[in-house]
Amino acid sequence: MDHRAEVSDFLRTRRDRITPAQAGVLGSTRRRVPGLRREEVAAATGISVEYYARIERGDLRGVSTEVLDALARTLLLDEAETDHLHDLAEAAGPPARRRTTRPAEQPFPDSLQRFVDAVTVPVWVRDRRMDVIAANPVGRALYAPVLEDPAARGNTARFVFFSPASRTFFPDWEDNATGIVATLRTYAGQSPRDKRLSDLIGELATRSDDFRVRWAAHDVRHHRTGLKRIRHPEVGDLELGYEAMDFPAYPDWFMFGYTAAPGSPSEERLRLLGSLAQESAPADDRRTTTG
Repeated sequence: MDHRAEVSDFLRTRRDRITPAQAGVLGSTRRRVPGLRREEVAAATGISVEYYARIERGDLRGVSTEVLDALARTLLLDEAETDHLHDLAEAAGPPARRRTTRPAEQPFPDSLQRFVDAVTVPVWVRDRRMDVIAANPVGRALYAPVLEDPAARGNTARFVFFSPASRTFFPDWEDNATGIVATLRTYAGQSPRDKRLSDLIGELATRSDDFRVRWAAHDVRHHRTGLKRIRHPEVGDLELGYEAMDFPAYPDWFMFGYTAAPGSPSEERLRLLGSLAQESAPADDRRTTTG
């Protein structure tokens, strides 16, 4: 991705969505731009018009944290958008000194797999490229339509945008699709030199109009907690709360756990799914491989 174009488009789309009234700008209602003018953003941020114009052209080199935070307040950025702006500014500098990191493709540790298997609710682990890399038996059973779909190849983004089955599995398909794209853009801002991530984004953009439209919106989000509705082929409709967890020792991986409200039909169906998973899953078939 062109970093300058990424910065420019992100700032322009944020500026365009704010009305003068939201920003407290008074004056004529006859305007040629849908949102704030550049000079209005500059004045509210406390910088010169020339400096802001340079920033919106995509040049974030040397922009201070204080200016970035002031710009975030002017543009009414939420937490995820503010973090994304800082990530873009960090990526604008020279490449960081190479650090010793874990290999991009590493085996899932036995100790971590034992922990995942010990959890009684559905749990699965994915990386920043949306590849599912591990799950416990009930987690694998819950996401079996994703994991077994040849169009997805174990990848939740490919499943949503390439598989027609995703619109049945996720009744809230539009929201899920928008959330995945916003999460991928967040990851791209954090890891601009991740070739596997860039390749995935390029593949999605090339093959899916639905992806391209959402990608052009430049929305970002933190995928931490929420409600997921699933129409499972074996147990029916499920309404599940989910929580995302980081692994400090494995910063590229994220674990998601799903629970149902006590006494709800979803809890009963989730319990049934767990029983089916225990009956059908071989003891040595709990790991998930992806392509």
